[in-house]
Amino acid sequence: MQKKLAAEFFGTFWLVLGGCGSAVLAAAFPTLGIGFAGVALAFGLTVLTMAYAVGPISGGHFNPAVSVGLAVAGRFSWGELIPYIIAQVVGAAAAAAVLYVIASGKADFALGGFAANGYGEHSPGKYSMVAALVCEVVMTAFFLLVILGATGKKAAPGFAPIAIGLCLTLIHLISIPVTNTSVNPARSTGQALFVGGWALEQLWLFWVAPIVGAAIGAVIHNALLSHED
Repeated sequence: MQKKLAAEFFGTFWLVLGGCGSAVLAAAFPTLGIGFAGVALAFGLTVLTMAYAVGPISGGHFNPAVSVGLAVAGRFSWGELIPYIIAQVVGAAAAAAVLYVIASGKADFALGGFAANGYGEHSPGKYSMVAALVCEVVMTAFFLLVILGATGKKAAPGFAPIAIGLCLTLIHLISIPVTNTSVNPARSTGQALFVGGWALEQLWLFWVAPIVGAAIGAVIHNALLSHED
């Protein structure tokens, strides 16, 4: 269990540092910024790389919603859920702290949104709470469909991290303008702890929507798409 929790800590740490770090440090860098597409790719690459690196140890969740979805689908023990979530949230917060130290070293540093997730006035495209809720539920549901399908017994062995990483990239390409893309309560929590104020007030949505979406995805998969038999 200790190795599993360490794997989840470092996997989530890398996801937040790589994904949110690309958004904070590189997305709008003058003339050479990577933009939304670069940030989306960065999030996908973090999951792809750490799924190969530590996935064999812990399953490579790096996300409380994924852990819940896998438990609903019968692929993960409910008894390990809380320790996994704690490790993921702590990993995300640690990565946000490291990112803050790096970002604040810039001469004209201003915290700004710090890649936090939000809706309404704090949505990149000023999307409503309902739009943000629907977006996060649907995106997380499809994320679970891809995860469960790609890791099934009849799936091509060894390719699951690629499918999952590219799926997360696609999710970000779709939804960054809506919420800055969460689909991961730990990722949202780490950034919100440093932004405070509005980010903490809106954090509830980025726990509720991804977890509900993950559960929906798991139920749909088991009812209609499972190839375990």
